[in-house]
Amino acid sequence: MQPNFIYLSMLPKNAAKNALVHVLEARRGESLLIICDENKKEIGNLFAMAALDLGMWARLFLLHSDGKREEIPSDLEEVIVSGSPDIFINIMNDSPEETPFRIKVVSLEQRHKKRIGHCPGINMDMMSSGAAALESKEYDEMQGLAKKLLHHLEGCEKVYVDTQDGTMVVFSVKDRYFFTDTRINWKTMKWMNLPVGEVIVAPVENSLSGKIVCDLAIGGIGSIKEPVSLIVKEGKVINIEGKNRNVIDKVKQTQALDDMASIIGEFAFGLNKKAKADAAFLEAEKTYGTVHFAFGNNEDYPGTNYSKTHMDFLISRPTVEIQKEDGKKSIIMKNGEYII
Repeated sequence: MQPNFIYLSMLPKNAAKNALVHVLEARRGESLLIICDENKKEIGNLFAMAALDLGMWARLFLLHSDGKREEIPSDLEEVIVSGSPDIFINIMNDSPEETPFRIKVVSLEQRHKKRIGHCPGINMDMMSSGAAALESKEYDEMQGLAKKLLHHLEGCEKVYVDTQDGTMVVFSVKDRYFFTDTRINWKTMKWMNLPVGEVIVAPVENSLSGKIVCDLAIGGIGSIKEPVSLIVKEGKVINIEGKNRNVIDKVKQTQALDDMASIIGEFAFGLNKKAKADAAFLEAEKTYGTVHFAFGNNEDYPGTNYSKTHMDFLISRPTVEIQKEDGKKSIIMKNGEYII
């Protein structure tokens, strides 16, 4: 069972404004470029109006699509390269087939070393009552938890994760650093998903071994009714098991896209008390008290997985134990509850 929280609705424009201020630290006089799929125009307009209310300059660029996108359209490339806004917001559909396209867009934006809020699959529910519908004090609380968790993870070299459903894995994070998406890091200028709510690390790519039992949701697929088990050896998925053949086939198809698609790319903690595990995956992965693993691209975490894709697997009620440089171990999460 996930923790029960009360979800109060808020004006979506206020949610957009709070994300700009508290996560991306937007200021009066700065410029915002919103790159928006046509069917997400309503949300794009919310961010544009929020930016104008803050005294910013805002431009909304609509993307038209007649099919699967693989390359960046020339007009969009020109806008990204020549516009050079202070902040990019990408409001896009979350089709797993278009993950390589979205990675290319973010990679091009990153050349400018600007702030980036990437929102594949964002919807109005997230903006009114979900993971993006946060008041100032809720951002403060979540950022405080992230800071505390990062402090406890300092010097961590090895991570153990298990669940009552059968997850049991161990992996190395030696010489890798944990970071949070809950606010912009002005040193790294790492892009972030909106809504936010994670502490993240790129495991050493050949280090993870064991069994991951995903019982909540999968990126690009959504909520699942039957668990999916991944058998992993030295960072690579060697077997996928589950009762839902359609889900298993989709996972296998994604992990066959290239040589690195089945290699571990990410491990993350969920911190957002308004995120719901049965929502779109952009929100679900931030659910408080969960963890998720992802296989595929992690180049900017930083890591060495250069896959064209990235697929996440969300897990409930985890117990997480860490081992520091001196060999000392400590439990920082027990059955989905933080004990730091």
